[in-house]
Amino acid sequence: MGSDVGPIHGPRSHNCRFERPSAERRPGGPTSSLWRRVRSALSIRSASGDGNGWVGCSFGHRHWGRFGAAGLLITDGRCVLLQHRAPWTHEGDTWAVPGGARDSHEDPLTAARREAAEETSLDLDAIMPFTEWVDDHGGWSYTTIVARTAPGLEVVPINFESAAIRWWPIEAIAELPLHRGFAGTWPTLRKLLDT
Repeated sequence: MGSDVGPIHGPRSHNCRFERPSAERRPGGPTSSLWRRVRSALSIRSASGDGNGWVGCSFGHRHWGRFGAAGLLITDGRCVLLQHRAPWTHEGDTWAVPGGARDSHEDPLTAARREAAEETSLDLDAIMPFTEWVDDHGGWSYTTIVARTAPGLEVVPINFESAAIRWWPIEAIAELPLHRGFAGTWPTLRKLLDT
């Protein structure tokens, strides 16, 4: 080997020790506001509250949430934000709103916000709830909180219950493989989006 051969470059050969790694310098890297929200949400411990557990309703169905359940249906006017449920979850591989079991001390809005923060990077300050729908099963209910946000809100899944989080055009929702509970309430919820 002659003197015209340059140095052998290792993985850190171009970084001085005071330079941030390239992932942190690029737009959308770990120092972006979205990643700060993800890290913040990950620091929220996934609580094992007193609402976790299966119950039966007067219709003979089995439901998750000893005190009922709640979720957030968020719209930007053209689209709604949905969670693709992980395959291992109840009715997995379906689309629904982020949500889950209510704890005994929670009202539906508090539970829906907590569940969304546990499952997604959603900036809760960026949404404005404007109505709700209660799907009452006699002794158990699911409350959907309907909220607005500005277009372009970035949201990603942050726990193992979500395979994906995505904005879907409102007119495409009925064609998706939906969680049965959400599918049953979608026609009513769709009308509420226009109010």
